[in-house]
Amino acid sequence: MLKLDVPLQLSPVFKPKIWGRRDLAPVYPDSWTTRRGKTVANRYPGINSNWKEPVGESWLTGDDAKFLNGPVAGRTLGEVTREYGTELTGSAAEGKEFPILSKFIFTSDWLSVQVHPDDNYAGAHEGFRGKCEMWYILETKPEAAFLLGLKPGTSKAALREQLRQGTVRESVQRFKPEPNEAIFVPPGSVHALGPGIILFEAEQNSDVTYRLDDFGRLGPDGKPRPLHIEKALDVTRADLPAYRALPKLTFREPFGARRYVLASRFFAVEEWRLQKTGLFHGSPERVEAFAILSGEGRVETGAGWLGYRPGEAWLIPPATAHYRLAPETDTVLLKFYVPNIEKDFLQPLADRKLSPDEIKKVIFD
Repeated sequence: MLKLDVPLQLSPVFKPKIWGRRDLAPVYPDSWTTRRGKTVANRYPGINSNWKEPVGESWLTGDDAKFLNGPVAGRTLGEVTREYGTELTGSAAEGKEFPILSKFIFTSDWLSVQVHPDDNYAGAHEGFRGKCEMWYILETKPEAAFLLGLKPGTSKAALREQLRQGTVRESVQRFKPEPNEAIFVPPGSVHALGPGIILFEAEQNSDVTYRLDDFGRLGPDGKPRPLHIEKALDVTRADLPAYRALPKLTFREPFGARRYVLASRFFAVEEWRLQKTGLFHGSPERVEAFAILSGEGRVETGAGWLGYRPGEAWLIPPATAHYRLAPETDTVLLKFYVPNIEKDFLQPLADRKLSPDEIKKVIFD
């Protein structure tokens, strides 16, 4: 096998959804103006103009995403992960699947009211892992809203009755999202995204979802989309708070600024703001990934460079010795990976004189 020792770019896989939108800007604009003032029309081969439904998601690290450079160019992430195993995912990885599924999500309507199981329940009932996720809000419109967590005092019996009456949204806390807000959605937390939102999502590599209510909408086949009431009630945890508006723990770095967004045992997310060229290296124990939110620049290695721009995902294999991120315009990206929580979050934040109470607000068991 050829060695994976350079940053690797992935092509997104676009997914049509009944609640999606036609305009995907600013992540995937119809055109963009380069730093040198040239206007370029964009083409996204993964978007089919014949789709009846608009685009709702772009999967950045799904199994079908294809590599665009390096020794595995043209092959899918799922195929390469199965073949290379820990050479791609790192010495601490388990199994032969990419550990984190990441997406951009674009909404023009409400998604279903839903909940995800944990690993134990999903393993027993679905033969697969559960789903823990986080959201990072990129952009909102005036009508933007989301639901997260049952209202205090709501019992499962009350939730079942409101399901019967078709008023389940009245049982769930409603919030208005803000740009750059980070939200943690653990298994068992009832939630729904509303219209007018663009966000980044990182989650366990699982798509196990139990719908409580889909507002009577019809799927592409003209039939109501299935609900999963009993399983959803089984896994719903009425005790979970709404983990939203997490504190912004941001610190200066030689390249600009780093925000420790949040960490769990399944994934960690950092926000990097690049204002100067930075020199970095891979981590032997894990693969790291970047999602570009804004800005343009270059990913440089000893062999050359490739440009980056919004909407892209890049993987940094463990054997990557050195690489540089050189912004041509101020850049915001999200770095995500499976963390060593002590090494990656607890110790760096303690070194910056944060108290244990401050630190625990962005770390979840």
